[in-house]
Amino acid sequence: MGVGKSLKRVDAVDKVTGVAKYSEDMVPEDCLVAKVVHSTIANGRVKSIDTTEAEKVPGVVKIFTCFDVPDIQFPTPGHPWSVEPAHQDIKDRKMLNERVRCYGDDIAAIVAEDNVACQRAERLLKIDYEEYEPVLKPQQSVNNTDNIIHEERPNNIIVHANMNTEETTFEEAIKDEEDVVVVEREIKTPTIQHCHIESALSWARVENGKIVVVSSTQIPHICRRVVAQALGIDWGKVRVIKPYIGGGFGNKQEVLYEPINAWLCTKVGGRAVKLVLSREEVFECTRVRHAMDFTLKGAVRKDGTLVARQMLGYSNQGGYASHGHALLANAMNIFKQLYHDEKTTRTEGYTVYTNLTTAGAMRAYGIPQGDFATECLTEDMALAIGMDPLEFRLKNCIKEGYVDPHNGITMYSYGLTDCIERGRKFIHWDEKRKEYQNQTGPVRKGIGMAIFNYKSNVFPFSLETSSCRMVMNQDGSMQLQMGATEIGQGADTVFTQMAAEATGITEDNIYIVSTQDTDVAPFDTGAYGSRQTYVCGMAIKKTGGILKEKLLGYASYVLKVEPDTLDIVDNQFVEKATGKVIRSVAEVAMESFYSLEHCEHITAEATHQCKQNTFSTGVCFVDIEVDMPLGKVKINNIINVHDSGKIINPATAEGQVHGGMAQGLGYGLSEEILYDDKGRMLNGNLLDYKVPTSMDVPELHGEFVEVKDPTGPFGNKALGEPPCIPVAPAIRNAILNATGIGMNEAPMTPQRLVEAFKENGLI
Repeated sequence: MGVGKSLKRVDAVDKVTGVAKYSEDMVPEDCLVAKVVHSTIANGRVKSIDTTEAEKVPGVVKIFTCFDVPDIQFPTPGHPWSVEPAHQDIKDRKMLNERVRCYGDDIAAIVAEDNVACQRAERLLKIDYEEYEPVLKPQQSVNNTDNIIHEERPNNIIVHANMNTEETTFEEAIKDEEDVVVVEREIKTPTIQHCHIESALSWARVENGKIVVVSSTQIPHICRRVVAQALGIDWGKVRVIKPYIGGGFGNKQEVLYEPINAWLCTKVGGRAVKLVLSREEVFECTRVRHAMDFTLKGAVRKDGTLVARQMLGYSNQGGYASHGHALLANAMNIFKQLYHDEKTTRTEGYTVYTNLTTAGAMRAYGIPQGDFATECLTEDMALAIGMDPLEFRLKNCIKEGYVDPHNGITMYSYGLTDCIERGRKFIHWDEKRKEYQNQTGPVRKGIGMAIFNYKSNVFPFSLETSSCRMVMNQDGSMQLQMGATEIGQGADTVFTQMAAEATGITEDNIYIVSTQDTDVAPFDTGAYGSRQTYVCGMAIKKTGGILKEKLLGYASYVLKVEPDTLDIVDNQFVEKATGKVIRSVAEVAMESFYSLEHCEHITAEATHQCKQNTFSTGVCFVDIEVDMPLGKVKINNIINVHDSGKIINPATAEGQVHGGMAQGLGYGLSEEILYDDKGRMLNGNLLDYKVPTSMDVPELHGEFVEVKDPTGPFGNKALGEPPCIPVAPAIRNAILNATGIGMNEAPMTPQRLVEAFKENGLI
């Protein structure tokens, strides 16, 4: 019972049989349709929008422009709110924007009886722009007074930050070193899209004086707050319902089109209005992963000791702040945390507005970019001194008990070196390194690795809190209700297992409510930051303890014994000393509902505020084959080994690992959003944007080193995001091992590989 077993997913049957209802399945029959009109320039202003002809289209109800919406700027990222203004997100957009800051910016909205009317009306709109030259790279945008994207930040810099372990500069650290080798690299990571199966969508209506928004969102309680802020109304006048959701990966950790949808429904008499984005709109008009450019230096002694490292990073934020500098800060953090430098580690970062698609949260939140840069430099330093890169990592990597000097996050449990050793054996590292030496010919083999670490929630950067509710039924079963959200990752299943562990009631007698409704569900900030099994697990454990205490107390009244002599095991009250079954929970629950002497409806609800954090770690090993004339990389073998503490459900954990690895393969080899020189996206669809398919993904292997974490509610820590982190750099390092060519830009597409091989005389 409880944690540690491969329980079948509690939502599996409903999802595969079509019983599970998603947002679009719940749309009322008389629902109107909304379509947002997007700008066809990347930088400028809307001078006017003539709607005269468009309003004549049969079926059009109303058309609104950027000149009609409330003059309220609001934030969109899914961060917990703060009562301290200094810690609040940047308010830099309106529901519709007259000042255009990226191609596809939202400038008008059409409400009609159907999609056909919306499309016809859009073609008849007459839009006059004042167009400016777009700036597409952060290095060009910094202090560009000819292109101020937001007046509040005339230098276009959202944040410029430094995080250094010592005051010593890089140059000072190596000044007196005699045998030091300095490696310098320029590393680039791409803009990519989340590609969740379900589009971004919502529908809204007015009911009982409230705006009700049904949305495919990871963050229902935050969505409620942002909708209210955007409309300038009391938060309690908004109700957000999150049904089943078809994936999010961070894109739905943003309040995307719910505010304009909510506002539109109020403008048509409260009638339901549906707003569903096309796949092209999801690409162009929601969020992407930040492209980051890094300039790196590393100084290493010939015995393998790291002396000093330095990182300068530029993050391309796009037109609006969204999650802002937090992503580049995370990339800087992993550079600082992953290895120990004897004298100094220095990081500097600029997050900068440009006129490209707004970048936001995506799985692992800045760490894939930072890990790619860090592990490229690490591999190249090992190569520069002729040291086995695995041994180099073991010598210099993060150690047990590590404490981040800036934020205090602590390595309370440690399995990284065990992960490395397990992966080493699986991939036959030592044998393959020897076997792949001195290769010739057009097809060559290589082996590579990359390590990572990841925190288990967002403390101390933001508020961490979660609530849970448990309600007993007459038959001894239980309702479990969370504000935390299932978004396809298996959260409802592990929540059920945790509740079973905490109460003694078996999983088949626990009914979790998968839909979140902000009027009913207990408060939680949502699915992000690999926080739910860690933080929400604490809320479950706390609530389960309260419920169990109440059940034992009522049973002691019924049985006329002391409560501390009883326990609950597999739905039975037992003698704690002997394990003897005395009475079933079902019998006692029935008594509690209908006793004429002492009727008590047994429920429990509790909030946990988490004020601690811990690191999970791991490694990816990959064995590849490179066909140099074709620029083709074939994955012969690949494994991720994770230290995520106690694994709650091994089967769903393995599924998480496989999914993350597949995303990492795309990040490393094929996925990249391309733009023309005017900031227009060139491949914003699932045909031209190259997501790996089942034909591209090899057999994936995932293993776990289970070191129970003392801070985790059940010894567990982060797992959801980490699997996608190390795959791309591991592939890069395997290509280096195979060919001698270190690729410093992702994705490592056939075109880039062929160009590099030609440049170096290999083909």
